[in-house]
Amino acid sequence: MTKDFSRYQKKVISNYYEHLDTIMLTKLQEIVTDLYLADTKAKQDRLWERAEKAMEKLQIKGAVIAHILKQRDVTVLAKNLQDWLKMAK
Repeated sequence: MTKDFSRYQKKVISNYYEHLDTIMLTKLQEIVTDLYLADTKAKQDRLWERAEKAMEKLQIKGAVIAHILKQRDVTVLAKNLQDWLKMAK
């Protein structure tokens, strides 16, 4: 069953996908902050999973994602994020 969207809904959906890279970069910035503040391993694990999904949506190369996740060092993620933000401008 197909859903017919109104013109407004189509515009909202279009804008979301048009700005998906900016949205994901912002989400990664929030994740980095949360990782610095996470006080339990369970919280860190959930945040690293979210970071992986965000990087995949940004279409970061698999090798880079694997390297970051292998190290699980928030400073490595933050440094890469800083570089990605510079490239997005």
